[in-house]
Amino acid sequence: MQQPTSKKSVPIGRYGVGGHMALWQFARGIASRGSAALLAAAALVWSHSAYAAGPSSPRGFIEPAGPIAQAQIHHFGVIVAIMMLVLVPIFIAVPILLIRYRRGGKGAYRPKWEFNATVEATIWGFPVVIVAFLGIALWSYTFKFDPYKPLGEDPLEVEVVTLDWKFLFLYPQQGIATIDYLAIPEGRPVTLRLTSGTVMQSFMVPQLAGQIYTMAGMQTQLNFLADAAGEYVGRNTQYNGTGFATQSFTTAVLAPDDFTQWVESQKTSGTTLDWAGYSELTKPSVTQDPVFYSGFEEGLFRRIVASFSPSMVDTPHSHGAHDQPHGAGEAAPHQHGTMGAQQ
Repeated sequence: MQQPTSKKSVPIGRYGVGGHMALWQFARGIASRGSAALLAAAALVWSHSAYAAGPSSPRGFIEPAGPIAQAQIHHFGVIVAIMMLVLVPIFIAVPILLIRYRRGGKGAYRPKWEFNATVEATIWGFPVVIVAFLGIALWSYTFKFDPYKPLGEDPLEVEVVTLDWKFLFLYPQQGIATIDYLAIPEGRPVTLRLTSGTVMQSFMVPQLAGQIYTMAGMQTQLNFLADAAGEYVGRNTQYNGTGFATQSFTTAVLAPDDFTQWVESQKTSGTTLDWAGYSELTKPSVTQDPVFYSGFEEGLFRRIVASFSPSMVDTPHSHGAHDQPHGAGEAAPHQHGTMGAQQ
C-alpha cells in the first residue's frame, strides 16, 4: 500500500477506531484523577475554615484540634500542592494535543520521528523533581513530628492497652483507669505508652494525633497535645475480628480545673481493677458505655507486657523500669482468637 504523502491524506482507518477509543479512555482517566485531586484540595481549603471556627462537630483529620494533627493536615496540603504541578500541566496539555493533532489539525505528521531531547528531559526530569520534593517533605515532617518526641515538660502519662474490642486507659500519676474513655487536660502535653493484650491493633485519634501500632509484648509511644476543648473520636484502624467496626473511644479534652475535678470524682466512685478483673476484660466483647475504675493494681501495665515478653518491661520507654514486674513470665490470660460473643 502506498504511504500517504501529507497529513491531510491520512484516513481514519490508519489510526483505527481502537486508537481513538484508547485516546478517549486516556483523557477520561486523566480527568477522573484530576477530579479526585481537586476534591482533595477543596476539602483542604474547607478544613482550614472549619478549624478557624472551632472543632465543635468532629469530622476527622481535616478538622485538627492540636499541633500534631495541624502539622499532618499541612503536610497533606503540601502533597496536594506538589501533585497539582503534575495535574495542571496535564489538564492544559491534553486538550491542546487533542485539538492540534486531530484529523485536519495543524500538527505536523512525522511518521519517522524518533527522538527529541527537550521532550525526553521533560518527561523524565519533571517526575524526578516531583518525587524528590515529595521525599523531602515526608522526611522533614517525619523527623520533626516523631511520635516518641515529647512536646513539653510535665506531660500527662497514660498507659494504653488495646483489647478485643475495647481500650483500657491507665493513669499511673492519678491512680485511676477507664475503659473507652480518655480524658486529658487542654494545653498539656500527653505521653501515651501503648501495648496490646491481644492481636496487633492500630491506635488513632485523627483530630489530635496520628496512627501508631500496638503489639503484644511490645511498647510504643505517642506524644500529642490538644489545644481545643471538646470530645474527639479515637478508634482502632487495624481489623481484628467481628467487633472491629464498633471499637472506638471518646477523647475528652477538658479545661485543667475540670480535669482535676474529673480525676477526684473518679477516685471516689467505681471499683478497683486488679489482675483478675483485667483477665475478664481480655475476653472478646463490645463495651457499650465507658467504664471507670477508682484505682488499679500497681504495675499492671508492665505485668501485661511481661505476660507476653518479660524482656520488654525494662526498655528505656517503659514506665517505672526500675520496679520489679509482677508475674513476669506468667502465662498471659488473653485469648488468641478474635472471634467471640459480644456483650
